[in-house]
Amino acid sequence: MSEARKTTADDIYFVTMTIVGWINLFDREVYKEVVVNNLKYCQEKENLEIFAYVIMSNHIHMVCRRFNSDLTELLGRFKSFTSKQFIKEIEEDSNESRREWLLFLFKKYANMNKQYKGYHIWQYTNHPILLYTNSVIDQKNRLYS
Repeated sequence: MSEARKTTADDIYFVTMTIVGWINLFDREVYKEVVVNNLKYCQEKENLEIFAYVIMSNHIHMVCRRFNSDLTELLGRFKSFTSKQFIKEIEEDSNESRREWLLFLFKKYANMNKQYKGYHIWQYTNHPILLYTNSVIDQKNRLYS
């Protein structure tokens, strides 16, 4: 399946990555740490430049670009990798009071789409918006500064 709005290398985008069903996953610190650690990896190893980001309870907004490569492809791998880490944390964290509920919902969303096996955590699209002028960039940065 192809995302309707593609990204191009080196351009700056405002992206939104959302948990399926708007489930509040990021109200727990452990899941935010997974995101932050993986964003750091992408910055260090995958040519991702992040200008601003915010982690909300069920989605992430980010102003970013990727040098010399496709941003959409990287975000897809980011989502795949973090999904596996989220499931591992949910299954192994004895303090996760919502374990059964979360696993049930993520499995339910996977069963609704043949593309996914096991669990489905992130919505497919990133809703990339090209930030084509300084005023548009400033507008998005002001929202999350």
